[in-house]
Amino acid sequence: MKTIRALLPVVVLLAACSNPTGQSNAQSVSNGPVPDMPQPTRRVPADAAAMKLSFSPVVKKAAPAVVNVASRRVVQRRVDPFWDFFMGGNGQGGSQVQGSLGSGAIVRADGVIITNHHNIDGMSDITVQLADRREFPAVVLLDDPRADLAVLKIDTKGEKLPVMAIDDQDQMEVGDLVLALGNPFGVGQTVTNGIVSALARTDVGAANFGSYIQTDAAINPGNSGGPLVDMDGDLVGINTFIISRSGSSSGVGFAIPAAVVRQVVSAALGGGHSVVRPWLGVKGQPVTGDIAKSIGMAAPRGVLVAQVYPGSSADKAGLKEGDVILSIDGRPVNDEGGGAFAIGTHKVGDRVPMQVHRGDKEQTLTVRAEAAPETPAKDERTLAGNNPFNGATVINLSPAAAQDLDVDPFAGKGVLVTKIAPGYAQNWMRPGDFVRSVNGKTINSAADLASVAATKPARWAVTIERGGQLIQAQF
Repeated sequence: MKTIRALLPVVVLLAACSNPTGQSNAQSVSNGPVPDMPQPTRRVPADAAAMKLSFSPVVKKAAPAVVNVASRRVVQRRVDPFWDFFMGGNGQGGSQVQGSLGSGAIVRADGVIITNHHNIDGMSDITVQLADRREFPAVVLLDDPRADLAVLKIDTKGEKLPVMAIDDQDQMEVGDLVLALGNPFGVGQTVTNGIVSALARTDVGAANFGSYIQTDAAINPGNSGGPLVDMDGDLVGINTFIISRSGSSSGVGFAIPAAVVRQVVSAALGGGHSVVRPWLGVKGQPVTGDIAKSIGMAAPRGVLVAQVYPGSSADKAGLKEGDVILSIDGRPVNDEGGGAFAIGTHKVGDRVPMQVHRGDKEQTLTVRAEAAPETPAKDERTLAGNNPFNGATVINLSPAAAQDLDVDPFAGKGVLVTKIAPGYAQNWMRPGDFVRSVNGKTINSAADLASVAATKPARWAVTIERGGQLIQAQF
């Protein structure tokens, strides 16, 4: 569980009617872009007979492509040596099996499946159970923790499986009917219905890249990784977490949009082991009513730019501090997360229009989507020896590394602690710390820190930065 804010309930990861027979607007995974489709006609039921219509045709189309995903790993239990001695143990503890149960959807007939990253995170054995109850071992083609998605593959021996088409045409509207399919609490395949409660939720979630679909369709632990489908039976999202006081559904569930699903699946089918997403290179804050008045805007909207990373896509497009980003590629942007999502779902190299408020007028800039730079090189090192950093793994901070680790790329040049292994460092350091100086010497790189750590001074004076606060330590 993860607390979003002090006043909010907890986020719970869920590991654990138009004509449904008509033409689908979705794209198959193997096809390229399709022309813009006409918007469907939306209407409320006209009479009691219309209210008795069934979702059964939609379920019959979608359910065969929904799977259960079970994963497990064997871990060693930690045992208190003192207690173990008096209980006659051997001091080695014992093994324990940890498991996870979730859902998924078949997106290609040869056995390619999409599910959540947190369903398989750290697991060694993954089993997929089809709707007909047959079971297959699965391998991971691509794992994308940043979006909380994973692509699995099972060997079907040439058999073609039922497939769920991915609908990423951005035609969802608040109030649209949706169904959630999955395996809640391990009871077996289950279908619930609801509506789209909200779109483009960027200020919630356990993943650091997302613009979620909110729904009131009942989803519970075990639904995680299962599809959210529209009335054509096409995948419009992957159910991933809920906000709840009890841990069970309270009508506030969230799904990863199909556009992100397609991006991850396409990367996996292209042979990639990670997803390269464009990076805007902007730090800003939502425009409040007071800010809007101070800069002459009629209403509060957009993101006020506080910093532009030198050499980033935004910098090359001509964005300046004090500008207000209103939209990217026609999508309204109201916080940093929304901007990151709007540019991040494009391909590297795309030219994307960005509407900006500058001075007393609006103008359009063109952003060329580029990946976050990997400068300086990561140079990952695990430090050893008789020094305060023994056991710490450190890297040089770059925008690419910051993006992967969910760290502020504007934190400045420096050396970032990423992991702590047994050693002296575990007594006082934490992942996310920056090492700023040692014995009066400014530390600008992992090589600088390794060089200083190899010396043998009579005393150590170390300055680190943690959560924006400088901490000085003496050894």
